[in-house]
Amino acid sequence: MTRRMVIMLVAVAIVLAGIFGFQAFKGMMIKKFMSAMSAPPQTVSTAKVSTSAWQAKLEAVGSLRAVKGADLSLEVAGVVDQISFDSGDDVQEGALLLKLRAADDIAKLESLQATAALSQITYDRDQKQLKINAVSQATVDADAANLKNAQAQVAQQQAILDKKFLRAPFAGHIGIRAVDVGQYLAPGTAIVTLQALDPIYLDFFVPQQDVDRMKMKQNVTVHVDAYPNQTFMGEISAVNSKVDASSRNVQIRATLKNADRRLLPGMYATVDIPTGAPQSLITLPQTAIAYSPYGDTVYVVEENGKDKDGKPQFVARQTFVTTGATRGDQVAILKGVKEGDTIVIAGQLKLHNGSTVLINNAITPTADAAPTVPIDR
Repeated sequence: MTRRMVIMLVAVAIVLAGIFGFQAFKGMMIKKFMSAMSAPPQTVSTAKVSTSAWQAKLEAVGSLRAVKGADLSLEVAGVVDQISFDSGDDVQEGALLLKLRAADDIAKLESLQATAALSQITYDRDQKQLKINAVSQATVDADAANLKNAQAQVAQQQAILDKKFLRAPFAGHIGIRAVDVGQYLAPGTAIVTLQALDPIYLDFFVPQQDVDRMKMKQNVTVHVDAYPNQTFMGEISAVNSKVDASSRNVQIRATLKNADRRLLPGMYATVDIPTGAPQSLITLPQTAIAYSPYGDTVYVVEENGKDKDGKPQFVARQTFVTTGATRGDQVAILKGVKEGDTIVIAGQLKLHNGSTVLINNAITPTADAAPTVPIDR
């Protein structure tokens, strides 16, 4: 009986040892298999960290306006008798542009001039007769009053006649004519626009906290949508003497040279105003930064030994950075990376800390400090 019990216990022990041994062997094999199935390397684009000259600047938007500009009209009614300009002409100050029918006003002026001439003759004759006491002083005084009255009526009629002639108030460039010969014009009807285009003003606004950074004669760089690949230079010529109470902004005026007259009044423009001295800062493409509420991060690529073929292996280490101002596609890095580090600039969304990476820089994101949008023409 005892022998049978011993044999049974030995058999049970053997069975249990086999079961536990198999489970241990299975776990070892699963672990070995899983370790052999590590995540494959991820392909990324990288860039070396470098420093660049960084000019702090203030950006604003504004509108162009002429140094002198006016929509010309007449203050009296009448029918257009003569037009002395063509659309797009350049005219000098005082040049005759348009005339209304004025035959009746001219005739009345000539009549008044004749009356004034007669009054002058009468006054001169009575002056001579007064010397020999042929007329009284009262007569001469009456003649003088009549002469002044006649001359005043001539001047009044001349002013009325002058209102029927439109002359250029300043030298400039004529716009598109809006009236025709024979057309009746009511007072104030717009006839044509006249703009002095060289130089030209740019008016823009800056917040009141930045007004102390605006200096007279300070250079500015201007961009307009009409010429996306061209910049225009100007300088600050005026700072408004008050702050707008509704927006708390201050109006600034810059003056730009415009000899080729490519810039036109009313154009929308963006302006960059450099402030302070240039700084040397580490900059990265904005695509390299992973922004999040708990902090901004980048992936730094480090060499991690060699593979079985002797080629270097790389891993991506996540690190927090402190970002500064942005400029186009670039962002300044104040802390977190150093010059010479290799940073992932594309493909980091599929990475985690410690990921193995393959570097392929055949296509990289742009890092332009002043990018422009191409326009099909």
